[in-house]
Amino acid sequence: MKGVFLFLANGFEETEALATADVLKRGGVDVKTVSIYDDKYVTSAHKVTVIADMTYGEFRSTTDFEDAGKDDVMIFPGGMPGSSNLAGKADLMDIMKHHYEHGGTVAAICAAPSVVLSLLPDIAGKTMTCYDGFEDALVAKGAVCTKNGTETDGRIITGRGPGFAFDFGFAILTYLKGESAAAEVRKGMLI
Repeated sequence: MKGVFLFLANGFEETEALATADVLKRGGVDVKTVSIYDDKYVTSAHKVTVIADMTYGEFRSTTDFEDAGKDDVMIFPGGMPGSSNLAGKADLMDIMKHHYEHGGTVAAICAAPSVVLSLLPDIAGKTMTCYDGFEDALVAKGAVCTKNGTETDGRIITGRGPGFAFDFGFAILTYLKGESAAAEVRKGMLI
């Protein structure tokens, strides 16, 4: 898979999705938002409707799923029932597992590390964070959970919740473009 994709399902946490996409775009990352549905309209947990860059069908028909590098990132915002809706999209979860197993990076925030990334076959020993109260699924798979705002452990980037949405975006940007690129965006955003 070549590219950076942020997946949207009904019930997503809009701050986590849009702040992350904003930081990445400001940093020069060509992130594409993907509706997991047949149309581009997706409604957040707080009833804000956004228009994704592409439908799930467009994502499937235009993406090469064989090649994945560390700079190819699948991003999953949290929110409920958004995280559960993402995890319930079996085809997407199969793509995520294949992507990660073949060298791609995954990033999730809030409930999504637990609900989505816990479906990865091997996260034992990985340091991760998630929304308070969602640690059990990660711990059951052998992950080490912290209360930090963000964690980057190899090709897994996680964020704790909406209050850390910008930090999550910056963690991904730092991972992709380096600390100086992230510092430049922070400066421009007065953060």
